[in-house]
Amino acid sequence: MAALTNLLDLDPAALIQWCGDLGEQPFRAKQLQRWIHQFGEADFDAMTDLAKSLREKLKRHATVAAPAIISDSTASDGTRKWLIDVGDGNAVETVFIPEDNRGTLCISTQAGCAVNCRFCSTGKQGFSRNLSIGEIVGQLWMAERTLRREKGIAPGPKGERQITNVVMMGMGEPLLNYEPTVAALKLMLDDNAYGLSRRRVTVSTSGVVPMMDKLSADCAVALAVSLHASNDTLRDDLVPLNRKYPLSELLAACKRYLEFAPRDFITFEYCMLDGVNDTDAHARELLALVSNVSCKFNLIPFNPFPSSGLRRSGNPRIKAFANILMEGGIVTTIRKTRGDDIDAACGQLAGDVQDRTRLLERTQRMHAYQQKYGPDFGRIVEIPG
Repeated sequence: MAALTNLLDLDPAALIQWCGDLGEQPFRAKQLQRWIHQFGEADFDAMTDLAKSLREKLKRHATVAAPAIISDSTASDGTRKWLIDVGDGNAVETVFIPEDNRGTLCISTQAGCAVNCRFCSTGKQGFSRNLSIGEIVGQLWMAERTLRREKGIAPGPKGERQITNVVMMGMGEPLLNYEPTVAALKLMLDDNAYGLSRRRVTVSTSGVVPMMDKLSADCAVALAVSLHASNDTLRDDLVPLNRKYPLSELLAACKRYLEFAPRDFITFEYCMLDGVNDTDAHARELLALVSNVSCKFNLIPFNPFPSSGLRRSGNPRIKAFANILMEGGIVTTIRKTRGDDIDAACGQLAGDVQDRTRLLERTQRMHAYQQKYGPDFGRIVEIPG
């Protein structure tokens, strides 16, 4: 028997093609898409405006299957974290952040991460694999469906939407899992699915320059760039991808992206690390660095984890740093730490990843080579496929 097609894995164009292969008209794909994504429905018999013959075909050939929930935790501030099973011993995390006027869902795009930023616990696990379209959009499908049912809110477009904003800031580097990420984005934006505004969907990247250019042409949404340093030497240490795409190339790509972006600025994320990147001199260096890029800064208090060897900047230092940026004319916010009591805050998402990159083995081997040949040996980032 042929494997069932998971309809969460099909973007709008692919669903039309799939329905066509079943002998159905394109409008049936739109009906089906509304049932799945607007109503959160997985039972084909409940899709009452579909012809009975189509429902029978669907039961024979398709399924609607989001990744299974392993655990569900809620922090004292209302932040909620789901650990979800993506198979082969891998689990990733999805975080919902409720606020008075919006609900933001933080979505993962990879099991693990190959970029290995110093301040991020996800990268310390290594990288296992990319998530599929269904595993990415399935996080939104699961969260919206769960939240509505718990509150007794009617499914469908007339019911009050619980998730108003989506940020791809969970586990992984979205632009290193490009095609599934863009397909999931198109579903989020489609009026027959979630109907989110491009301004309310944000992709965060550590600076994969070629894919930033491709995203601007394929599906330009709001862009956040993990900057975290004011010069190349410092960023090489904190964000190893900088060795491949240095700041001059990254900032040029940001300027190009702004020609297509739904917002008139790029958000630069900057993790505040005590004594590392948080001095007045660093702030002034940042002002010069971004002087010709329309941007805002989001300063992120570092969330410590044991193996980082880093400390969070103190609140007075963060405020002084922000003041220098604001006096220089840059809109600057300080991110409120949410969900840190359940390890759901920025940089804390670690899930449970079976490392296919043998990260520890590679790191130990690299240290041995550097001791023998010098500290500059191997200063090129490896990105597993």
